[in-house]
Amino acid sequence: MDEIKREAKLLSVVKKLLREVDVELLALVRAQRTEHRSPEVETKDPVSKLIRIRGIGPTLATVLATELFYRRFDNRRQVASYTGLTPTPYSSGSTSRDQGISKAGNSRARHNAIELAWLWVRHQPESRLTAWYRERVTNARGRLRRVAIVAVARKLIVSLWRFVETGLIPEGAVLKA
Repeated sequence: MDEIKREAKLLSVVKKLLREVDVELLALVRAQRTEHRSPEVETKDPVSKLIRIRGIGPTLATVLATELFYRRFDNRRQVASYTGLTPTPYSSGSTSRDQGISKAGNSRARHNAIELAWLWVRHQPESRLTAWYRERVTNARGRLRRVAIVAVARKLIVSLWRFVETGLIPEGAVLKA
């Protein structure tokens, strides 16, 4: 019982610290929003853009902005490669296939992209990307769902890169009110 009490105390401290971080991130986002004087001017800040999409909170938006969208990419392949979400080719004789994702890129960006993909499927049920995922997995369980969610993560990161760069909202995505 004492051990449970210690764990509960530790959990309350962690929750308090997480609330403090969330407050700091929200203050940062609000400060960046107020920097832009007129609402007609489109902001260049990736955090402010990403936070407008339902399912993306301030913490995830900040991580993506600092780990991924802080640099310039020329095309979608560079974005996917940087996150390590591209397939690794295998070729031997007449056999040629893809093995799995390369995992050669930014691991924090990759982990957050996969977490975002799960959140996307949950909070953006009307989006084209979610429909694509549901067509493929229907009633499947286990490994197939995980493989498909990595594909969703790759497609989603590319779509969000386009959104940050050009303002093109991912097809079917809902913005926050």
